[in-house]
Amino acid sequence: MRELERALGYAFQDKALLTLALTHPSTLEQQSNQRLEFLGDAVLEYCVSEMLYHKYAQATEGELTARRAALVCEETLCHLAESLSLGGKIRMGRGEESTGGREKPAILADAMEAVVAAVCLDGGMDAARALAERLFADDEALASRRGRDLKGELQACTQAQGLGLPEYRVIAEDGPAHDRHYTVEVMIAGAHAATGEGGSKKAAEQAAARKALDQYAK
Repeated sequence: MRELERALGYAFQDKALLTLALTHPSTLEQQSNQRLEFLGDAVLEYCVSEMLYHKYAQATEGELTARRAALVCEETLCHLAESLSLGGKIRMGRGEESTGGREKPAILADAMEAVVAAVCLDGGMDAARALAERLFADDEALASRRGRDLKGELQACTQAQGLGLPEYRVIAEDGPAHDRHYTVEVMIAGAHAATGEGGSKKAAEQAAARKALDQYAK
């Protein structure tokens, strides 16, 4: 937990709050992070709104709303959670973990919200505001990630490095017909590069491309 606290730039007085924020419902424990997710969503909406209000003094209401929507969304929160290595610290049931739960965007985004809420409850709104400002300091770069053609970017990247075209293949598919879940592997130059998950093959491929880009676009 100390490693995570250092990454967050915040030391908890009540360590149990952080543990709760990282407790997924699949553990079947009496309490999970779901209530904290609810609070964290509201705290983030407020803190990011306030940050954008002051940073972009000439922006219209519509422009501010669009900027906030690009930041307080599953894709961006998942990226932030990954940057904090949150996946490996989440407490979850064996079943969820065996299906790649530590890499699922929804689980990572929910945990990120829960952690923000835990900081708010532990240190107040000032602590939550300071955390949000650290997390979203480079808001332009974070917002630009949303809606990108990540597969196209990865292809351009690998071709520029003489690595050929990325290859994608579905390595797992589960869930009922109305709620399928896919896990896709992307191969680069014949070697495993990354895996991604999503509710469609396209979404899973984009998730895999995003992770691969973090390695190959440096």
